[in-house]
Amino acid sequence: MDQVLMRQEGLRILVAEDEPLAAMVIEDALTEAGHSVLLAADGEEAERLAQSNSFDLLITDLAMPRMTGWELIPRLRAEHPNLPVVVMTGFLPPNGREILMADGRGPLALLLKPFELHQLMSAIQQVAAAGATPTAITAASLAAMR
Repeated sequence: MDQVLMRQEGLRILVAEDEPLAAMVIEDALTEAGHSVLLAADGEEAERLAQSNSFDLLITDLAMPRMTGWELIPRLRAEHPNLPVVVMTGFLPPNGREILMADGRGPLALLLKPFELHQLMSAIQQVAAAGATPTAITAASLAAMR
């Protein structure tokens, strides 16, 4: 997976977002930016897509039905320990950032909703670059962007 991230071409991005309008806006923006998108309505669907498709990066909401982003991230990182992840959430509990960073695996960015699309693109670029660098500090905490 790391070699794929070093290419200049678009990334294959798995997006788990249960709000249809938000998912559509994100998918359109990523596609327009040259990325390929696998779209899932919740964590269970994202996990199924991950089992049968290759991808370079995960973008996930935390609060979703059936399987949350809290559950999805460690499940996918069990197979892909250095998986770059962008977390989007409208609510983060007081110790949420620490919980997300606790697994210490791949690079992770946190975006608090609402955010601007340019902030999402910046977060993608930063975690993808960190994932492509063998010496990258894992679980690189990017400041919450607003």
